[in-house]
Amino acid sequence: MKGTPEESVSAAGDITWSPSADRVAGARITEFIDWLQATDRYEAASYQSLWEWSVASQEEFWASLKDYFGVQMTGVGPVLASHEMPLAEWFPGRRLNYVDTVLSHTTSSRPAIIDDSEPGGPGPRTISWTELGRQVSALSNWLRDRGVGEGDRVVGYLPNIAETVIAFLAAASLGATWSCCGQDYQPEAVVDRLGQLDPVVLVTADGYRFGGREVDRLEALPALQAGMPTLREVLVVDRLHPGSGAPAGTTPWAEAIAGDGLAMTPAHVSFDHPLWVLFSSGTTGKPKGFVHGHGGIVLEHLKALALHLDLGPSDKYLWYTSPSWMVWNSLVSGLLVGATVVCYDGSPSYPTDDALWALAARHEVTVLGTSPAYLQACARAGRSPGTDHDLHRLRTLGATGSVVAPELHSWVAEHVGRDVPLASVTGGTDVASGFAGFVPTLPVRAGEITAAQLGVALDSWDADGRSLRDEVGELVVTQPMPSMPTRFWNDGDGLRYREAYFETYPGVWRHGDWVTITEQNTVIVHGRSDSTLNRNGIRMGTADIYRVVEELPEVTEALVIGAERQNGDYWMPLFVTLADHSALDDALRERIVGRIREAVSPRVVPDDVIVVRGIPHTRTGKKLEVPVKRILQGDDASAVAEARSVDDPSLLDAFVDYAVARAATSSSQDA
Repeated sequence: MKGTPEESVSAAGDITWSPSADRVAGARITEFIDWLQATDRYEAASYQSLWEWSVASQEEFWASLKDYFGVQMTGVGPVLASHEMPLAEWFPGRRLNYVDTVLSHTTSSRPAIIDDSEPGGPGPRTISWTELGRQVSALSNWLRDRGVGEGDRVVGYLPNIAETVIAFLAAASLGATWSCCGQDYQPEAVVDRLGQLDPVVLVTADGYRFGGREVDRLEALPALQAGMPTLREVLVVDRLHPGSGAPAGTTPWAEAIAGDGLAMTPAHVSFDHPLWVLFSSGTTGKPKGFVHGHGGIVLEHLKALALHLDLGPSDKYLWYTSPSWMVWNSLVSGLLVGATVVCYDGSPSYPTDDALWALAARHEVTVLGTSPAYLQACARAGRSPGTDHDLHRLRTLGATGSVVAPELHSWVAEHVGRDVPLASVTGGTDVASGFAGFVPTLPVRAGEITAAQLGVALDSWDADGRSLRDEVGELVVTQPMPSMPTRFWNDGDGLRYREAYFETYPGVWRHGDWVTITEQNTVIVHGRSDSTLNRNGIRMGTADIYRVVEELPEVTEALVIGAERQNGDYWMPLFVTLADHSALDDALRERIVGRIREAVSPRVVPDDVIVVRGIPHTRTGKKLEVPVKRILQGDDASAVAEARSVDDPSLLDAFVDYAVARAATSSSQDA
């Protein structure tokens, strides 16, 4: 992506947005700081001092957060019984329910949910807070009448629609545990995940619309029922064909939510009682199930959404996502702070590539979230959303899922709005939240994440556990977070949990990302540490190369791999997909190599540049760096990448063919 002559392109570290005095004064985090002082809890001189207090005095911080937001808990006990990870025990003896905080807003006259779809779909509809309360109560009573209670699992195979939110809340209100896959997953992949849970109820939909076509999902129902034999009930939402009824042996959604929704009191459960199970991508084996508790999610999401994203009851909140991704869970948690959440089950690029912007304008969205890849695509297409759509209500633009290139900050300022910060966040499904992100009272710097989030003892360590500044190191969290998994599903002795996060630095969470924490306390993410480039002892994250290569107009996406070979050599190919009417000739090859040499380092110039039809991703949009690396090292593709977890498994064929050709060439040379 290039700037036009009249545009300035931000360099890494440049300040691209600063909050006005009015915005600082009106921010919820400012109100929180004032409240802390007024209640004689803490006097923060700056965000940095507030963050330092939040990690040094964890019990005081999280207790204050609970009181500030008025989270209702019964019982007595300490805030944190043990600091030891992964055995930290938060608020033992306390009981609550996630749904209590949501339903505390049912007296609001504003909409709770706006549900929209592509042209030809059901169209926009609004669900008031009163109606949300009624439907949740009605479905909760329906489930209870069928024996569903604490400890049972209720699962969904659903698109991002209002019914998905309601089903989750109804299950959680009973103390049942929720889990969901979006309907872009094939039935086998759904069973790989949800089948682990032995669920008693499945909520599904007849299908959804995406990219202008109908995707029928009723045909998947027999395979789902066969793969989850513990099911006692199946509910069917008629999303594609309203009024069409439900298959024999199932219950129509409308029937389950009928009635006046007699008052329902959510079951108070222990602080760490399972709220939901989220799953890892599962690219290299059976997906891991992360279990998160009611209390940890309530406190963590209130903090992240209200204090960091500055979300409140006057906001309309839309983040483009699927129920398969933890961002959906964060979107739903907008209800915790009383915001209106916008559900959308279509493509962000249909019927035009700026469809997501049109959706945001249509519903006067104030906080919009998407992926850096979508923003990059809009920039490449020459879109100017701030000119083409009425985005005067938009206050913050969020981005997560991959590294945000510095140049995107310039594009957002020029083409979305100079008063709209690009709020980059890094976190994970495993903690269902962020480690570092936006702070509405601090400036935003191009290519950097504003700060570690409150309550997150974020650091960057070298191999010996020494803290680093302005150097690349491992992202670690040195103190427990309430939203860390209480356990992995079916991991009775906790061995897999420990191996995943606590083997490298005992008692310290190692996340698996390379980061730099700067002297300004901003955070730069360089990519996954298990896919790090390491040529001649020089380590570098792949994101640094993607940033400079993918800004070339001819390159739509790139994948770089550093593979150690059996003979001790290090092979580093760069795979690219090209824009229409572009070809990899000598001139383009030299431009690609030249950009890497000049903007990154001569030490990471690729050994080869290869055109492929497409770059494979997980179903949540992550590039398959490690599986492709293992393919290039000679491993079988089926052993390193579970096909059901890949967006287009056929794309792996090109890498297999390349690996075979490379091996043959090497053998002939050795001979």
